[in-house]
Amino acid sequence: MFSKYKKGDPGSPELKSIPGGQETARTPSKPAPTQNAVEVKRRNVSRSPAQAQAADKERKRKERLGEIKLELHKRLLDNLNLSALESASENDLRSEIIAISGEALDEMGVVLNREERQTLNQDLYDEVTGLGPLEPLLKDDTVNDILVNGPQQVFVERAGKLELTDTTFKDERHLLRIIDKIVSAVGRRVDESNPYVDARLADGSRFNAMVPPIAVDGSLVSIRKFKKEKLSVDDLVNFGAFTEEMAAYLQAAVATRLNVIVSGGTGSGKTTTLNALSSFIDNDERILTIEDTAELQLQQTHVGRMESRPPNVEGKGAVTQRDCLRNALRMRPDRIIVGETRGEEVIDMLQAMNTGHDGSMTTIHANSARDGVSRLENMIAMAGIEMPIKAVRSQISSAVNLIVQASRLQDGSRRMVSITEVTGMEGEVISMQEVFRYQRVGLTPDNKIIGHFTATGVRSHYSERFRMWGYDLPAAIFEPFAAE
Repeated sequence: MFSKYKKGDPGSPELKSIPGGQETARTPSKPAPTQNAVEVKRRNVSRSPAQAQAADKERKRKERLGEIKLELHKRLLDNLNLSALESASENDLRSEIIAISGEALDEMGVVLNREERQTLNQDLYDEVTGLGPLEPLLKDDTVNDILVNGPQQVFVERAGKLELTDTTFKDERHLLRIIDKIVSAVGRRVDESNPYVDARLADGSRFNAMVPPIAVDGSLVSIRKFKKEKLSVDDLVNFGAFTEEMAAYLQAAVATRLNVIVSGGTGSGKTTTLNALSSFIDNDERILTIEDTAELQLQQTHVGRMESRPPNVEGKGAVTQRDCLRNALRMRPDRIIVGETRGEEVIDMLQAMNTGHDGSMTTIHANSARDGVSRLENMIAMAGIEMPIKAVRSQISSAVNLIVQASRLQDGSRRMVSITEVTGMEGEVISMQEVFRYQRVGLTPDNKIIGHFTATGVRSHYSERFRMWGYDLPAAIFEPFAAE
């Protein structure tokens, strides 16, 4: 796609203006309903007597199946050789579960139809090998986030919109058992003395849980699902996250080893953007990645991945991102990529960017490029480093070249809303210039955002650097785009 902007082609044809915002707009997120609203929705008070009777019958059927499943689960735990589960094949395990549950149903005198038996056996399989009621949601590729508010309320996010599901747990003990199954698999624990935990599922999904008494109405669980398919730059352009011109500029910035910070709020697509930018790194460079939870999916050959570690049950053995970053400096990296900078490791990150590891990248939480710089200043202050504010800002302006701002808009769409260059210092103020932005125009009647991407008309501060490295971008890239 970007061959016309690559090295050795200074005579590139001028670009056509390409309007942004072509992604299919999503329905805007709505506040989660209250418990009373949920109950009213479930009861549906306007139902006819026949509908109410059918609904009551269905409710009783589900309760009966839940009681049967609970009893069968107990019997499975008594009869299955749990130590042999790891070596058993999926078919063997399913056959064993079907045999044990069938025998138990006969003993209990319970008659189920074929569909009910299949559903029950699948639930039992998920309960034994997976995460019980959450397993179908984890397998659903349309689900981005799973949010559990106690045993009776499970929400998911699809296409930027929160939805209440029919998934429930038997009770709080059932939910706690699933939580304990997850955290024990990665050597962590959660209980009253340690009521919250971060972990990573087997497929790479990010997991967070908080249990009573801190969680007042039942355990709270958040799962950010891991994307198996990495979105390429072409994919993001096609989705309307940014334009082809912006992608060509970012390719030049990454290839010429500018230090890049991706800024944005929670769920704005920072990690996805970082993954896409990393695709512009040459395959012959040594890259070291440092993360709290391993999420980056770099495709280069020479990649060393590191993940921080929390303290064990005795409160010892913690390995922080700063520890990993300090060690990474001794491992001859060409580039260092930190999944998210959020604490004292910011000092080492900025020093690495300033001392021969140019082309490094990281993400931070901030709402704008200027806020991102302020956040870097605050993190340096929180690290306990006493430096004059001018020295802090001088360090930042020397280390950071580019701030890419990602945002999740009110209709659920994700855009690269700004690309800003850091150009140096003016007195005690860090000077910056915005090169590209997303211009919002208005809203459609169904609350979908109308807007387009545009250049600001400011020529890049690094144009000469791009040219010296063989990326002679045409002047048309920096001219304001005409909206169609």
